Amino acid sequence: MSNPKEIHARWLYTGSAGAEVLEHQTLCIDEVGRISAIVDSADAPKNRDAEQVHLDNHLLMPGLINCHGHSAMTLLRGYADDLALMPWLQDHIWPTEGRWVDADFVTDGVNLAMAEMIKTGTTTFSDQYFFPDATAKAASEAGMRCQINFPVINVPTQWAQTPNEYISKGLQVRERYKNSALISVIFGPHAPYSLDEPTLQRIRTLSHELDMGVQMHVQETKTEVLHAVELTGERPITTLDRLGLLDPSMQCVHMTSLSKDDIARVARSGAHVIHCPSSNMKLASGACPVHSLLKAGINVALGTDGAASNNGLNLFAEARLAALLAKLTTEDPAALPAEQALYMATLGGARALGLDHETGSLETGKWADCIAINFDSAAMQPVYNPLSQAVYAGHGAHVEASWIAGRLVLKNGKLTTLDETAVLQRAVQWRDKIASQDLN
Repeated sequence: MSNPKEIHARWLYTGSAGAEVLEHQTLCIDEVGRISAIVDSADAPKNRDAEQVHLDNHLLMPGLINCHGHSAMTLLRGYADDLALMPWLQDHIWPTEGRWVDADFVTDGVNLAMAEMIKTGTTTFSDQYFFPDATAKAASEAGMRCQINFPVINVPTQWAQTPNEYISKGLQVRERYKNSALISVIFGPHAPYSLDEPTLQRIRTLSHELDMGVQMHVQETKTEVLHAVELTGERPITTLDRLGLLDPSMQCVHMTSLSKDDIARVARSGAHVIHCPSSNMKLASGACPVHSLLKAGINVALGTDGAASNNGLNLFAEARLAALLAKLTTEDPAALPAEQALYMATLGGARALGLDHETGSLETGKWADCIAINFDSAAMQPVYNPLSQAVYAGHGAHVEASWIAGRLVLKNGKLTTLDETAVLQRAVQWRDKIASQDLN
């Protein structure tokens, strides 16, 4: 519980479908951290017990939702750049993870990731990585909203040895955080190519029985699709559909190599697509056909992927790149306008994660997960359209304040729940240890 708040903003964007930017509005937050009202500032209740926050030249909007990432991989940022996906994974990332990844690595990497994400406007992130219990604990302590999609893969690690052990340990994390207001837990099978069908069928059964979502890397490259067709005679999307995994609880990540039939299957199923433009471009994996997906009525959200293949976790940068990439690939400058890109980064993201009843837009009854963008700088003036300015000019660099469930986690650009100096010191220590392996 905390004191109620009244945040008075020059501009306010609720993020609801079709919403317009409002001027001179007040967002009222109750003691629990939920939005109690949005009113014209001239009519604000002026609660004597409420903390008053004045944002005279700011846009107040929903916090961003990073729908896909491997947060602890911030500690491998820049470690193996300029390589294709499978050599990057098999020859560099997986061997290094096998040597170094433990609960301490994950805790320190997640703290570094959260520091970066909070400072660039993200209030909710989805994470798929080993030692998800360490991620959940770090996020809870920092007061950040997180959806854990615990990994399931046919590769032994320090956290688990077999797919069944991954599932068993992941469900224990779900049980531990079942009453958390910040942490939710779903299945995170790595990819169709890294698991056998009996395991995928078990995940489908459990996800339905327990009402849990599923997030998976799907059709990330043309090579992956061609290899699947050679081995099984069908495309991965067809396999997932046949196994009953393609439904509204499924979050398909990457989806760069899609046929018209693939898109039609996803549209019929109600599954969601998570677009990671920077990572896909850096690994030369391809471009997700976002414009075609949206035309088919598919909900598309945004993710950064891990910092080892991006190399940042700035979702405003992803929104800008998604908009520009859609225009380039369709040769249509009107494709994916700024408002649509922001929707993908906010309410569209909440829909993909199954959290749109709690966050993703500024509406009465939802958690007060919101950010304030300061337009009082040369790079942000003059202001004709605050939303396009935030996407095309801001790059996340002008996020000044952030609240998660009404709790201030960023004040005047400074973190309030994380010790940034200590976080950076730990990152340097890990760099020194990991770099030393290449010298031995």
